[in-house]
Amino acid sequence: MAFWFTEKQTENLELNLRVRESLLVERTPFQQLAVLDTYLYGRMLVLDGAVQTTEEDEFVYHEMITHVPLITHPQPQEVLVIGGGDGGTVREIVKHPEVKRVRLVEIDERVVAAARQFLPGLSQGLDDPRAEVIITDGAEYVRAMRGACDVIIVDSTDPVGPAVKLFEADFYRAVYDALTPEGLFVAQSKSPYLDRALIRNLLDIIRSLFPVTLLYTAAIPTYPSGFWSFVLGSKMHHPLTFDERRAEKLDTRYYSPEIHRAAFILPRQIRGDLFQGE
Repeated sequence: MAFWFTEKQTENLELNLRVRESLLVERTPFQQLAVLDTYLYGRMLVLDGAVQTTEEDEFVYHEMITHVPLITHPQPQEVLVIGGGDGGTVREIVKHPEVKRVRLVEIDERVVAAARQFLPGLSQGLDDPRAEVIITDGAEYVRAMRGACDVIIVDSTDPVGPAVKLFEADFYRAVYDALTPEGLFVAQSKSPYLDRALIRNLLDIIRSLFPVTLLYTAAIPTYPSGFWSFVLGSKMHHPLTFDERRAEKLDTRYYSPEIHRAAFILPRQIRGDLFQGE
C-alpha cells in the first residue's frame, strides 16, 4: 500500500515523496537505514530519516564529486573514498583508466550490503578488481596514511552522528597529510542556500591548509534546496586547468568539460557571502 515519506530538511522545510513499497527498514549499530521504492525517483536510500541517494538523480552527485577532482589531477592512480557505502562514487571512479586502486572506507557495513542487494546500479563498481571495500572508521583510517593518495573523496552524510568528525579541522589536517605532494581532495559541503555558516567554516579550515581552495556546485533535486556544493582543496593543481580530452571521453549524463568549468561560477549573492573581500 502506498504511503508518504517525509524528510524534515530544516525546521521550516520538508520533502515529501510518495512511496510504492518499503524494501528495507532496520537499525544498524550506527544509524537507522531504509531503502524505499518511490514513484518519482525510484529506489531511495535513507539514513536517519535523510535522503542519501535515489536512482533517478544520483548520477548528478556521484559524477560531480568524482570527475571534477579526478580530471583536475593529471594522473590519479591512488584514490581513497571516505563514506559512500552505496558505491556510486566508486562506480564513477573506475571509469578512469589512470586509476590503479580505489579504497572505499565505510563505517557501516549494512549500508554496503543494502546497496548491493537493492541498488545494483550504484554498487556495481564495487566489483571492479581495482576496488577494495574496508569497513572501519574513515576518520581514523586516514590518520594512518602519509603521502599515499593522489585524490581523496569525502562522500559523507550530513554532520550528525558518526559523520560529525568529517567536518572538523583535525580531520582535514589528516587528509592533507595523507595526500601526495600533488594531491587534492573534494568533500560534499551541503547547500549554499541553507548552510552558509557551515560552508564558511569549512572553507576557512581548507584555506588554512591548501593553497588552492574552491567551491563548486551542482543541481540535485532531492537534496535540500536542490542546489548542492562541494569544497575542493588542492596542493598544486587548479581545477580550471585540466585535460579536456580526458573529460570528453567519460561516459556521463551530467558531467562534461563545460559543466566542469561552469560549476565554479557561483551566483553573485552566494559568492559575496562566502568569499567576502575577495
